[in-house]
Amino acid sequence: MEIREAVSAGAANRRLVKRLLLITVAMFGFGFAMVPIYDVLCQITGLNGKTGGRQVAAVLPMAVDEARTVTVEFVANLNVGAPWEFAPQVSHMQVHPGQYYQTHYLARNLTGHALVGQAIPSVAPGLAAQHFQKIECFCFNRQVFQPEERREMPVVFRIDPNLPSDVHTITLSYTFFRLDDAGG
Repeated sequence: MEIREAVSAGAANRRLVKRLLLITVAMFGFGFAMVPIYDVLCQITGLNGKTGGRQVAAVLPMAVDEARTVTVEFVANLNVGAPWEFAPQVSHMQVHPGQYYQTHYLARNLTGHALVGQAIPSVAPGLAAQHFQKIECFCFNRQVFQPEERREMPVVFRIDPNLPSDVHTITLSYTFFRLDDAGG
């Protein structure tokens, strides 16, 4: 009787180990799938302030809402250890939805050799991302800086008049990252 119980317990343990391994493999695969799923979800909905897929292909006219003013704040961040100076030219602007505005970010390579960088934008609150239209932006392309080069980088934007009325302030934030390839 004891031998039969030992064999039965051994078989049960092997089934349990197989199930646990299957669960581990499934969790590992799900973890890899989450990154592209999350990126697609954020692009579609504007969640997390991602605006990567929101370039305006054709700039369509829209009515300017002169009765409404929205504050747009500009923020600049650097990736840890990035050898740059990076800052907005102005800290904020008062804008009317539907009207075009231009501002600049200032960047400078602090090294004695060429560097390549790219800025990743974020808009807060996340709901406002789908209403923030960048017409021209340095963030669309990699930026190649010569040694100690300083540059003004433009951003042309407008706010869609359909922005919910309870949103009074939008923050446009860029994080500037160093890219390893100097070929651009």
